[in-house]
Amino acid sequence: MKIVIISLIGALASIMANKGIAVFNDGLRPIVPEHIEGRMSRKELAATSFAMSFGLVIGFGIPFSLTASILLIHSILLGTDIIGTFSPDGKKGLAISGIVGALYGAGILLGLESVVKAFEMLPVNFMGSLGEVGAPIVIAFAAFPALATGYQYGAKKGLINLGFSMLARQIAIVVSPLAIGAVSINVNPEGSALIVGMIILIIYAVREKSDEEAVDLVSVFSERVKRIKKNVPYLIVMGALVAAATSLNLMAGDPISLNLLSEGKNIDAGFAALARGIGFIPLIASTAIATGVYGPIGMTFVFVVGLFIANPFVSAILGGLVIGIEVLFLDKISKLLDKFPGVRKSGDNIRTAMSKLLEIALLVGGMNAANAIAPGIGFFVVIGLYILNEIAGKPVVKMAVGPISAILVGVLANILSIIGLFTPPA
Repeated sequence: MKIVIISLIGALASIMANKGIAVFNDGLRPIVPEHIEGRMSRKELAATSFAMSFGLVIGFGIPFSLTASILLIHSILLGTDIIGTFSPDGKKGLAISGIVGALYGAGILLGLESVVKAFEMLPVNFMGSLGEVGAPIVIAFAAFPALATGYQYGAKKGLINLGFSMLARQIAIVVSPLAIGAVSINVNPEGSALIVGMIILIIYAVREKSDEEAVDLVSVFSERVKRIKKNVPYLIVMGALVAAATSLNLMAGDPISLNLLSEGKNIDAGFAALARGIGFIPLIASTAIATGVYGPIGMTFVFVVGLFIANPFVSAILGGLVIGIEVLFLDKISKLLDKFPGVRKSGDNIRTAMSKLLEIALLVGGMNAANAIAPGIGFFVVIGLYILNEIAGKPVVKMAVGPISAILVGVLANILSIIGLFTPPA
């Protein structure tokens, strides 16, 4: 069942990329209409897609998937962007993209399981220690609304938000478990901090007014909005598949919820995915309306459905419904954002805050994991590789340096162990 679901996701995502219905890479979305409208050849589109996505598959999607033994969606959908754009136009291209996409999805899933099993057979089994990569994220993720507030409204308001968020976290620790009659409820500290932080950010955002007259994107790009709505059946099926896969703990939509999911904290992961989805509304809505090309997972709320609902069949129904509603109300969402420019801007700041938080948390996590694998050597290698990556012009995405370095330390520890230069810690 798992192989079938992942294969179907790979096939459908590749077909949608081939037809120009939806692509995962945000940077590729504005370029797809250039090919659809005849200003760019298929060959040029494919080359652009490969240049934008291949490095992220190898340096971002797969390393994160390895550290948690759960697929990060980037490892599949960035690859299907490449497969879909490389396949030719017409029915032949649809068949090729569907078949290759299905094989790619199954290969990623089976390959990940094979790599994990291979690591477990090594003299120094470092898979357990790799879990340390995500440990700081579990605690730190709730701080990003305060950081987004700081980016948008200055450090002082960001500090106020951080203070209230921290206070909410500590109150949750003190009052949990909360007894209501005969029912005992565990109040999650990070979830409490996240909710309070998001409420404060939204309050600041809705109070912001614009002096400039907003451009009505929907009326300017009405034909492109119609194109997205016409293709909604494809998106509904994809939403159903992704929600089902998430409910089966097969995949996650971002490193934060992935690490929470790997620890069995599905509800916490759901709240993290919900907050991330809110941050992606302005980006997805704006680029979709302007280009006529949607994202295969929409505004990412399909992951929220899968994380909150354990039943894959119920998740599939609701996941398809959620992405269908997104498309149906796409023009309404855009007009609402025009009325609240602060909310539209907050999307960019939420994504920036998440990226910065992940860079630091994953570096610290990578260092801790590497040092658990090989005490002393771990800190030495991770810090050295991080700075060398900076010197080399950041060929590896900054937030991926920690996980990749931890994996390399694991491989190095095994090599040194074989030649007698390293003894694994007890």
